[in-house]
Amino acid sequence: MKAVVFHDIGDIRLDDVPEPKIEQPMDAIVRITTSAICGTDLHFVRGTFSGMKQGTILGHEAVGIVEQLGGGVRNLSVGDRVVIPSTIACGYCSYCRAGYYAQCDNANPGGPTAGTAFFGGPEAAGGFNGLQAEKARVPFANVNLVKLPDEVTDDQAILLSDIFPTGYFGADMANIKHGHTVAVFGCGPVGQFAIASAKLMGAGRVLAVDHLPDRLDMARRQGAEVINFDEEDPVKIIMELTGGVGVDCAIDAVGVDAQCPHHGPAAKEAAGKKEQFQQEVEKVAPVQHPDGDNWVPGDAPSQALQWAVQALAKAGTLSIIGVYPPADDSFPIGAAMNKNLTIRMGNCNHRKYIPDLVELVRIGAIDPTAIVTRREEMDSVIDAYKEFDLRRPGWLKVELIESREGRVG
Repeated sequence: MKAVVFHDIGDIRLDDVPEPKIEQPMDAIVRITTSAICGTDLHFVRGTFSGMKQGTILGHEAVGIVEQLGGGVRNLSVGDRVVIPSTIACGYCSYCRAGYYAQCDNANPGGPTAGTAFFGGPEAAGGFNGLQAEKARVPFANVNLVKLPDEVTDDQAILLSDIFPTGYFGADMANIKHGHTVAVFGCGPVGQFAIASAKLMGAGRVLAVDHLPDRLDMARRQGAEVINFDEEDPVKIIMELTGGVGVDCAIDAVGVDAQCPHHGPAAKEAAGKKEQFQQEVEKVAPVQHPDGDNWVPGDAPSQALQWAVQALAKAGTLSIIGVYPPADDSFPIGAAMNKNLTIRMGNCNHRKYIPDLVELVRIGAIDPTAIVTRREEMDSVIDAYKEFDLRRPGWLKVELIESREGRVG
């Protein structure tokens, strides 16, 4: 079968690989009908998240059809259409039963203290093959497959695999109350869903910070008040917009590949931190293999965090859902402590949120498909990766569909 395979930092390929097989009684084999490219995938290719094993299939977002079931799976049938949560959980440990599926004691082969297990990630995350493939093995399938109603399309469901739950998780951790003013840093796919989720939770105002026009335009269409950090100082503008108080909640939807401003009034301060940012990049991405403009790490890993801490009101809440690797230790702890901030962060507990979000989509309360701006066949996936990596206009979220020659029916 065809799959997107990690060979090295800066080197991914569409390869022929063996089809997966049932290995444990709770496994399922799913034929993937729709997958997607995520910004987290780019961290591995850029080198800002290390530990990837050569030969690992990438991808952690997928919708598909159940083809085979292990003997222990009692709640699914062959032929069921399902969405696959990005993180892997057993469903029966104390953490899963408390809703902390991303901290499952049993899913990661490294043991209870190894951390989140997820598809298509580094060895520390379990080394599981990912979902940018024609078929995938899903462990603990009774928990890690969620059946889809007929009313929810594949185009909608692919966004329920990771980015909508992650955006919702970020808004949930931000402890948004009705009337709160929320700042979302980063208007990529997860940031867009953080905006949407903040509004679902009753935020009075949402301020959205980015520098890419198409992303800011989409945020504006959602009703967010947009701030372009290459044209104005985002912290100064946020303070002006909030009467000098700051925001009640901030959501970092950027992560380690943050970029600093290179134009406008905020560029001077960023230039003064150039050496600091360079040291941060060298720490989180000691190995880099750029290919022209592709696979280049962000130039200011802590930029979004610094702005978020500065923009928050005293006693505000910072929610961090942007991905940061274990090697990153550049959080502005002193500034956060002096403002009595509450800081919440982590990998999304996807399985906690997906059933409720499926229902919201089914009843028409929200249609997530506006986020998808490109639909590409698997045959052109490497080119799609490169365009997505460059943040080209119109490449906000890339859905991957079966190549025509590989489709059934």
